Amino acid sequence: MACVNTAIFGGAFLTPVFVGMIAARIGWQWSFYLLSIFMGVGFLVLFFLVPETAFRRADYLNTDFTAAGQTNSVSSSSPPDSLNLDEKQLRSTVTPSTTGLGPRESYTKRLQIVNGRKSNDSYWKLLLRPFPLYLHPAVLWGCLMQGVIIGWTVMVGVILSLIFLSPPLFFNEEQAGKMYTAAFIGSMVGLFISGIYTELVTKFMIRRNHGKYEPEFRILLVLPTLIFTAIGLYGFGITAANTYKYHWLIPDVFLMFIIASMVMGAIASAQYLLDAYRDIDIEIFTNLIIFKNIFSFILAHYAYTWIFSTGIKHLFTVFASIEVVICVLAVPMYVLGKKNRAFFHRHDILRIVRLK
Repeated sequence: MACVNTAIFGGAFLTPVFVGMIAARIGWQWSFYLLSIFMGVGFLVLFFLVPETAFRRADYLNTDFTAAGQTNSVSSSSPPDSLNLDEKQLRSTVTPSTTGLGPRESYTKRLQIVNGRKSNDSYWKLLLRPFPLYLHPAVLWGCLMQGVIIGWTVMVGVILSLIFLSPPLFFNEEQAGKMYTAAFIGSMVGLFISGIYTELVTKFMIRRNHGKYEPEFRILLVLPTLIFTAIGLYGFGITAANTYKYHWLIPDVFLMFIIASMVMGAIASAQYLLDAYRDIDIEIFTNLIIFKNIFSFILAHYAYTWIFSTGIKHLFTVFASIEVVICVLAVPMYVLGKKNRAFFHRHDILRIVRLK
């Protein structure tokens, strides 16, 4: 999960470095021309070399769905014994022919644009299924934890040119683009801290929990997220508002802190939701994307209006305070997370949400 998020965000923040160079040397139009070329090549590679990965797995394989606590508690030393006797017998006698896999399809057939449905649910159920989940406490927390901090980085990107292309710095396009080097470094720092911190803390918590793993252990990554986001947002607001005094390097360092916190926050929320609610993971990640995009659009739309009316320092002080509150919400999420999962499982609410 850390590598996936870093590939997404790290790539996004490394791109402006090259775009600035392109705009300064061969014209900003070429940033779109090159994008079209790369997308064209990527489409051909995707179409001919990446097969469809959707797969209707046999129900007996979903062992964690049949457990009494869903995916609530898993021993770190052995897999959960969540199958009854009949299911175990089914598992021992299953063969490729009984799963309906059949012979491997030909390469030409796999290239077909339409090759059958991957779900028996109706189209409208699939379309509307994610929206009730916004009322789910864990999903709502995940949307806030991931979507809001990503929105702050979008806000930074919108106003970065205003800060560095204007007086007193008067950066050109190439110099302004290179400012995103700090953002890329921040994504790498977020990846590094997330990987080491999560593994060490999770193993420590498993030992304290008598060898049993709980998805809530993933939420503990919010602690370094809180530290980095507070340093980054408060510091960026103060220093970017007065480049006469702080010049360009210090705001750029605080930008690195913002991006690192964004990567850690996205990983913490995604890992927790994936571990705790794997049977609705598609709907959850759909919700995260929808919330992130709408929130980012609102911030980008009103960015200049807010900056000119309130100022950068005041605006980012508000952003930082909001983000601190959102990070603190991880405390009740950690304390009540297991009870929340048990409640939804006991009342089969997730099945109702899935419109089944």
